[in-house]
Amino acid sequence: MKTIFIVDDNDVNLSTAEQALSKQYRVFTLPSAAAMFELLSDIMPELVPDLILLDILMPEMDGFEAMRLLKDDQRYSGIPVIFLTGRNDPATEAHGFEIGALDFISKPFSEPVLMNRIKTHLEIEGLIHERTAMLIQRTEKLQRLQNSMVSILASMVDSRDKYTGRHIERTTKYIKILLDAMLERGVYSGEISQWNFEEVFSSARLHDIGKITITDLVLNKSGRLTADEYDLMKTHAPEGEKIIDSIIAESGAEAFLLNAKLFAGYHHEWWDGTGYPRGLKGEEIPLQGRIMAVADVYDALISDRSYKSAFTHEKAVEIIRESRGSHFDPKIVDVFLEVSGLFKEA
Repeated sequence: MKTIFIVDDNDVNLSTAEQALSKQYRVFTLPSAAAMFELLSDIMPELVPDLILLDILMPEMDGFEAMRLLKDDQRYSGIPVIFLTGRNDPATEAHGFEIGALDFISKPFSEPVLMNRIKTHLEIEGLIHERTAMLIQRTEKLQRLQNSMVSILASMVDSRDKYTGRHIERTTKYIKILLDAMLERGVYSGEISQWNFEEVFSSARLHDIGKITITDLVLNKSGRLTADEYDLMKTHAPEGEKIIDSIIAESGAEAFLLNAKLFAGYHHEWWDGTGYPRGLKGEEIPLQGRIMAVADVYDALISDRSYKSAFTHEKAVEIIRESRGSHFDPKIVDVFLEVSGLFKEA
């Protein structure tokens, strides 16, 4: 049974509404806004009213003020409210709808009108909740599917390159550490505060997707690459962009894919303009690429490669510090230096 609060300082109005509604609904009659808030605090979250009928003209706290307090409180903001009023002027209605009212019911009200209006609104609210729940369920299912596909693609890259095992998982952890620390310190916070971090973390895992186009003879070569082989290896950045572009062409430019494209295509650009594939400089490089550059190089430094043994964490931090302003964005390096201990623990 649905629950309705009736808030009005007039006993006749309370009695009339209760008599009409109690046949089909659980009804609470309340003589003031203060009494309403007291009851709400007592019964929620165990019992949430499905609708509040709220008088506008009441002493001490009027309906508009009560509505403002309801909408400002996260516990109550989702409860639909219909105003009860004897004032039918356009300005009153316009203000009521502006602050979030569902509808107005004029006083004095008749039982049939009251019942029909409330029944209609509750049915609409129920349909909205049902459709919203279905949409959330579908969105979660698509998110799980997306994450599964990313995991499979990332695993394909990791499994092909025998020298960089679990590189993708580690760099994703580093990205999380950097983004949290940057946001906390206000570094590029105007941009990253707009990001969906879970999408960004997932898309970062595709930064090396272009390596699936590189022959095993080069990808897994023992020893240093020749100049020609290194040029071929460098194509994994633009090739990664092409792969993601082809997915975008088929499925649309979702934020997840746009982020993935920026991670893939720009994580080898250098702050001083000497990187690849475009030789961009400074903030010409998308922020995703500048962040991934630090995470990617740190992991390469502390890992064994065919041409070198792993450096210590301390040595890797020293190398990144020395490359501040040449290879890496100085602001991001400064954040990295403050949280580098978390990289070591990751």
